[in-house]
Amino acid sequence: MSIFNRWFRGRDAPKDSTTGSSYRFFFGGTTSGKTVTERSAMQMTAVYSCVRILSEAIAGLPLHLYRYTDTGSKEKAIDHPLYTLLHDEPNPEMTSFVFRETLMTHLLLWGNAYAQIIRNGKGEVVALYPLMPNRMTVDRDENGQLYYEYQTSQDEAHTMKGSLVRLSPHDVLHIPGLGFDGLVGYSPIAMAKNSIGMAIACEEYGAKFFANGATPGGILEHPGVVKDPERIRESWNSAFGGSANSNKVAVLEEGLKYTPISISPEQAQFLETRKFQIDEIARIFRIPPHMIGDLEKSSFSNIEQQSLEFVKYTLDPWVSRWEQSMRRALLRPEEKAEYFFKFNVDGLLRGDYQSRMNGYATARQNGWMSANDIRELENLDRIPEESGGDLYLINGNMTKLEDAGIFAASASTQEEQPDEEQESTEQSEEESQEPEQSSNLRERRKPL
Repeated sequence: MSIFNRWFRGRDAPKDSTTGSSYRFFFGGTTSGKTVTERSAMQMTAVYSCVRILSEAIAGLPLHLYRYTDTGSKEKAIDHPLYTLLHDEPNPEMTSFVFRETLMTHLLLWGNAYAQIIRNGKGEVVALYPLMPNRMTVDRDENGQLYYEYQTSQDEAHTMKGSLVRLSPHDVLHIPGLGFDGLVGYSPIAMAKNSIGMAIACEEYGAKFFANGATPGGILEHPGVVKDPERIRESWNSAFGGSANSNKVAVLEEGLKYTPISISPEQAQFLETRKFQIDEIARIFRIPPHMIGDLEKSSFSNIEQQSLEFVKYTLDPWVSRWEQSMRRALLRPEEKAEYFFKFNVDGLLRGDYQSRMNGYATARQNGWMSANDIRELENLDRIPEESGGDLYLINGNMTKLEDAGIFAASASTQEEQPDEEQESTEQSEEESQEPEQSSNLRERRKPL
């Protein structure tokens, strides 16, 4: 145990704050000269769009708690307290959509999502409250046990007492992102700060370019000695500065000469650089460019496939993180073998109407989907059981699956029927002959 403790103390020893939850070292200055934080990054339209798309996608997916039945199938555990908590209202202040949207935003910006678990006397979860990741510290004590330390604030719900509160893993729902130690995730914004910083610098350059009248900066040359250069500079800026004064004719007096010194945006490939930075940000979050408004490489033939790939390669990993983290933190040990959480992504994987109908027809005719199975996927009312809504049919006169082969059985019965008819005919003939034979005998026995 002493070796174990020394290893964890050594793990937390570096001063550059690159270990554990203290990853603040990565935020701040960049090679572009712009400071990048989670809040300044959200001022970039591409970053804001990516975060909004992913957070709203996770928040909008149906989330259910299921249980395994004795037959091996699954059913919704509507009677379990966690079902209503996660499906409808995690706490009295939020809906399930807002709660999940908030946690997913934290996860995308800081790399971690935390929520305080409120339990009753029986140990049942009765509420979940989001916690800010930038005020949370994850560490281990002298015995190697994990703990969470949170700095409270006045603008939060008063669910904790004290300014610095230590919480056990039993009281925290922690969803970590990609990290180095498997315990704490690292911020995508922090890890890609140079790329985002360059995008911020390009945006600021474009804004200042138009603020200066869409005219490159330059030098005003005077053949003599200028007694008051500040007055001349202010006079020039007031007359020709700003986008409202662009393309005005300048009148130079006293031998003044204007010499531009900066290159045009076209020469600097300004627009191309801005486009590339949008692709860079989309690459960080693994978002298809067409979803954030870049349709340059999208068409009607591939945009649906890109949307399906978004569900498969972008949403599915996040969904798995959510499901497994909730199972680990919210279910009691004896419940983990019986219950599980599941996001329903089937609605996002559906194709167009014609493709869905063709798929349903194939499933219906081959006997592995009933009418009610299809109607549930289309959010339609079920057909009553007595009307055949739960029947599984196969192609060929739509015979019930349990009656498959009935035609062959009837054909074999017909082949055997002539033999039976012949036997019955012979038997009837014998019975008809018996009276004749008996009458002849009586006639022969008659006395002369």
